[in-house]
Amino acid sequence: MAVLKLHLDEFDEIDYDLIAIHSVLEDYRLAYLINQKLPIVLSKSKDDIGITINEGEALFIKFICEDFKNDIHWSLIQNKNEIIIKKRSLGQNLFLNTDVEIATKVYLVPELKKVDYFLKIKNNKGIFDLEEIIKKINTIDRISTVYAVIPETIKSKNNLIF
Repeated sequence: MAVLKLHLDEFDEIDYDLIAIHSVLEDYRLAYLINQKLPIVLSKSKDDIGITINEGEALFIKFICEDFKNDIHWSLIQNKNEIIIKKRSLGQNLFLNTDVEIATKVYLVPELKKVDYFLKIKNNKGIFDLEEIIKKINTIDRISTVYAVIPETIKSKNNLIF
C-alpha cells in the first residue's frame, strides 16, 4: 500500500495578487467606480469576513466578482472597521455604575493600518496586468494612493484567506 505524504509548506502557496487602496470613499461608492474602470462587476457579498479579537468579533464588508471564463475571483475588502464595546464604569467618577460605550478600531491587516481597502485578485496568473489595473484605479477621483502589496511580507496573511 502506497503512503501519501503532505507537507505543510504546500499549503503556504499564495495564489493571489493584492492591491492596497487609500481612499475616503464609502465602500459601495468605491466598488461602483472600480466597476466603471475595470472589466468587472463587483457586488456586495452576503458573507462578511469575521475576525475575532479580545474585545469581540469584527465584521468586514466585501464586494466580490466571479470571472468564470478566466477562473478569477475578485474581492474588494475594507481594512478598517470600528466595533463598539459596552462596559460598566466602576471607578470613582461622575459616571459611577453607568454603561459606557467605547469605540475600538479593528484592522483586517494590522501591519497596514493606513490602507483603507484591499483589492484581492485570486488566480490571476498574468491574465490581467497588475500595473495596468493600478493605473486605472488611480484615475478615480478621491483615491490618494494605489499600490501592489506582496502578500508574503504580511504577517497576518491568514486574515486574507476567505
